[in-house]
Amino acid sequence: MSVRPQFAVGNVTFGGSAPVFMLGPCVIESEEFVWKMARALKTICTEVGAQFIFKASYDKANRTSGKSYRGIGLKDGCTILANIGRELGVPVTTDVHSPEDARAAAEWIELLQIPAFLCRQTDLIQAAAETGRAVNVKKGQFLAPWDVKNIAEKLRAFGCERFMFTERGTTFGYNNLVADMRSLYWMRELGCLAIFDATHSVQRPGGAGDKTGGDGILAPVLARAAVAAGCDGVFIETHEDPSRALSDGPNQIPLAQMPALLKTLIQIHGLVS
Repeated sequence: MSVRPQFAVGNVTFGGSAPVFMLGPCVIESEEFVWKMARALKTICTEVGAQFIFKASYDKANRTSGKSYRGIGLKDGCTILANIGRELGVPVTTDVHSPEDARAAAEWIELLQIPAFLCRQTDLIQAAAETGRAVNVKKGQFLAPWDVKNIAEKLRAFGCERFMFTERGTTFGYNNLVADMRSLYWMRELGCLAIFDATHSVQRPGGAGDKTGGDGILAPVLARAAVAAGCDGVFIETHEDPSRALSDGPNQIPLAQMPALLKTLIQIHGLVS
């Protein structure tokens, strides 16, 4: 296996001896809501000894329907996330959708995330790389694992060495994804850090007509499989009541289940590392 990088994002170490967990709700539904989720996850991760980055989106720019809730906007959202990170002592991450977004968000956000549908957009990759922030690229559902090599070369060419790729399933027929655990191995063989997105991998894009469906009950199953297969971290969206979530509710794991799941994932990592 190629030598993979090790680097810090805030007080979290990627590529070290412990997995990193990127946890939070899909979208900032309100300031009160996102603070409540962040405090709860901080408590859970402290209790189970998990490395933790808090995630939430200020804008869901690719909703199935134009009538769907998108978020509270870049400035307000990033300000809230920055305040959460500062008060709770955790790094924060969020999606950026344009070069302008990347440059603006970098003022507040330690880890910039490139959405799967935009993973090959050179202008966006360049802008994110040139901010000096770490970058997490979600591998598009249309890419093979080895295709991330070209994205990695772009990032390095633009001066970014702190980056990772997130596996989140491959298109498998209409309104369905399949998670191929071999992808984690192949991306790591390229010398890249590989994160597994347990909740987006169980999506059924557009499968509910005017919104995305999903099989959230399977997200913990795939998370366990990914850690056993070998990955550098796990991305999980969680909500106190997924049935009431304003975005991607069918995929999110109930907050009450997170302590037991994280304990299990840490135990599995200990067995296979």
